[in-house]
Amino acid sequence: MLRLSRIVPGLLVIASCSLVSGAAVAQAASTGSGQGYPSKPIRLIVPFPPGGGTDIVARIIAQPVSERLGQTVVVDNRGGGSATVGTETAVRANPDGYTLVMVSGSYGATAALYKLPYDPVNGIQPIILVGELGLVVATHPAVPVKSVKELIAYAKGNPGKLNYGSTGTASLAHLSGELFKLEAKVDLTHVPYKGMGPALNDLIGGQIQLTFGSVVSTIPHLKSGRLRAIAVTTAKRSAALPDVAAVGETVPGYAAVNSYGILGPKGLSKNIVLRWNNEVARALQADEIKSRMAGQGLELAGGPPEQFLNLIRRDVETWKRVVKAAKITVAD
Repeated sequence: MLRLSRIVPGLLVIASCSLVSGAAVAQAASTGSGQGYPSKPIRLIVPFPPGGGTDIVARIIAQPVSERLGQTVVVDNRGGGSATVGTETAVRANPDGYTLVMVSGSYGATAALYKLPYDPVNGIQPIILVGELGLVVATHPAVPVKSVKELIAYAKGNPGKLNYGSTGTASLAHLSGELFKLEAKVDLTHVPYKGMGPALNDLIGGQIQLTFGSVVSTIPHLKSGRLRAIAVTTAKRSAALPDVAAVGETVPGYAAVNSYGILGPKGLSKNIVLRWNNEVARALQADEIKSRMAGQGLELAGGPPEQFLNLIRRDVETWKRVVKAAKITVAD
């Protein structure tokens, strides 16, 4: 009996340790595979201050996805460093699905302009492309062109004399203009502004001849006849301006878009990636979400993670080529 009393407690301890160890392994396996996810609120980082396009899109998505997941998706604005601060936080987070980031079209441009502390293509896990928003090439009515073909011919006949406005050096509008110069082989002069408003005011006033600008901001001036739409920069025509040709119809392969998408750290389980992809795609089908996104001029996308990865890879390659050719530099 004494011998048994000494052995049994030892067996109990061993058995207890085995049970605890087994439970811990099971829990770790469950977390790693995405089973039981989510069990707590999820942080969706927006690498910009509140109120901008990325922030608005993130908040539109967060509400329905929270309801579907059964846990709150908290939008966390982490601006700074040309969006690299918030993005790096998400990319370097534990790949457990509780820290993700909503990025915009500036993601690829930033990779072309700065030396980043993370690999913007191979060091991430794309989840879903939410939507795309193109720019519109608009001219002052006094400029004697009504199509991309005529614009190219006029620019070649007047090298350097056409001034185009943008929302600032290295902005998407600037890069879109430089890409057009590169692909169409024309010489345009870039005039940077601190926002689309001032650029449009000078275009209407005749101080500059064209802009690569926001569709939402430009449409009122197109309807009033103060400006003329020449083309949109998306790969195909925009639903917001269906009668306006895409630049790519004349300049094959041209496309410059501001895209919004969600990504996370490399190593996210396939289950978590697919869960988010499915829930966001489902949210994008709701009439209310479609209406709110349309108000932002956004054309909804969806699709598998690979589609978003291909877009990121293409953007990084394109903007690196443009930045190099145009010798664009920015202050660190």
